[in-house]
Amino acid sequence: MTTVIDGKIAAASVIEAVKAAAAGLEAEAGVKTGLAVVIVGDDPASHTYVGAKGRMAKECGFNSIQHTLPAETTQGELASLVQSLNDDLSIHGILVQLPLPKHLDSDAIIQSIKPEKDVDGLHVVNAGKLATGDLATGLISCTPAGAMLLVRSIHGEDLSGLNAVVIGRSNLFGKPMAQLLLNANATVTIAHSRTRDLASVARGADILVAAVGRPEMVKAAWIKPGATVIDVGINRIDAPERGEGKSRLVGDVAFAEVSEVARAITPVPGGVGPMTIAMLMANTVIAAHRAAGRKPPKF
Repeated sequence: MTTVIDGKIAAASVIEAVKAAAAGLEAEAGVKTGLAVVIVGDDPASHTYVGAKGRMAKECGFNSIQHTLPAETTQGELASLVQSLNDDLSIHGILVQLPLPKHLDSDAIIQSIKPEKDVDGLHVVNAGKLATGDLATGLISCTPAGAMLLVRSIHGEDLSGLNAVVIGRSNLFGKPMAQLLLNANATVTIAHSRTRDLASVARGADILVAAVGRPEMVKAAWIKPGATVIDVGINRIDAPERGEGKSRLVGDVAFAEVSEVARAITPVPGGVGPMTIAMLMANTVIAAHRAAGRKPPKF
């Protein structure tokens, strides 16, 4: 019987731990965890995400601040806002919602956030700490951190002797995911669009993580029987069966056929997705503990 890994339940459990940690820090040290979210322009999807993050931060008992800037904001104006948030001791996490309008250099902005406040885990210092195995002082990119928590729910902390294949090599997900699996002692292969005979590489995986952005690309024939499959893709496809002009969300994995072969699989939606915001909250409360000189919670 295949286990469908419920990301909503896992995320709710992380959020409960975050609430307890935030309340404890406030009671013991008088420090209220602070998260600042910056959004530039009027991209509807970005505003939806930012709204969800703000609501969750408030639910966790954080001081949640949102800066909404017009689309024509200059690089200098945005940089100056980030600098003021870097200097603000009441703010422990800074998140600049991507994508930024095309005239802005998003990488320069992200790298200008203090690494210890970079709760998205995108600063080169945090990427470097992860690459060198320093999980104690860095902040880990939220989606891979959440995906890793789901892997652990099936396999435990130590992945010794297991082969893991990550399809996708982005800085945002593929590379940090591979590093996390490696740190847990898995033998890791990073595959991508240029990999020769991708299906046979995937078939060697005890843990297969798909993050390519191609709807239902990973088929049952790609899966080793009994493997754990983590689907990070979110693709919107036409769904004429639901009515004209209707669509539905699918992952990078053909869920129905792969779930016949896999031991465990994440659904889309409801798998890795809910974990991303939960791990953002976890990173923020970790950053607040470190700033207060307290031992941060583990997730």
